[in-house]
Amino acid sequence: MSSEANSNGPTRTRILRATFEVLSRHGHSKLNLSDVAAEAKVSRPTLYRFFSSKEELLNAFGRYEQQNTQDAFAAATEGLTGAARLDAALRYMVEHQGSYSLARLVDVEPDHVLGELTRVMPDMCALIRPMIEGEDAEIVAAAIVRLAACHYVVRGDDRAAFLAQLRHVAGIPPHGLEIDS
Repeated sequence: MSSEANSNGPTRTRILRATFEVLSRHGHSKLNLSDVAAEAKVSRPTLYRFFSSKEELLNAFGRYEQQNTQDAFAAATEGLTGAARLDAALRYMVEHQGSYSLARLVDVEPDHVLGELTRVMPDMCALIRPMIEGEDAEIVAAAIVRLAACHYVVRGDDRAAFLAQLRHVAGIPPHGLEIDS
C-alpha cells in the first residue's frame, strides 16, 4: 500500500484505486471524475475535497502507482543479496508487466504512456542500480530499464524470452541462478 495514500486515509486510497479501474476501462483522455467518484462510491464533492482537478488526480495516481510498484519490488527482493536479488527483481519486472491491466493504455494513449515512462525511468534505474556490481553498473541498470520499457511499449507473449533477455543484459545465466542448498 502506498505510504502517500495511507497518510491521507482510506477514502483517498479508495479514490486512487477507483482511478485505476476507470483508467483501465476508458483510458487517460476519457477519464471522467464522475466515473471515478461512482467507482469509489463517493460523491463528487468528496472527490473534489481530495483532488481539485482531473490533472491533480492523475498526478496523485501516478505517484500512487509508482509507490505501489516500488513497494512490491522491495517485497519481491526482500532478504536476497547479490545476483539472487537482481534475478528476483528481473522476475518481478516480467511478472508485473505481464499482469498489469493498464498495459492496454499503450495502444489507446501512446503519448501519455511515453511521458509516464520518461518520468519513471530514472527512478527505476535508481532501484536497479544498487543490485548491480562492477564498473558498468550504471550502464547495465539503464539497459535493463530501457529493455523493460521497450517490452512494455511493444508487448509480446513470451515471458520466458523477455526474462532471458533481461538476464543476458544483467549478466545472469539465461535459466537463472543455481541455488546451493
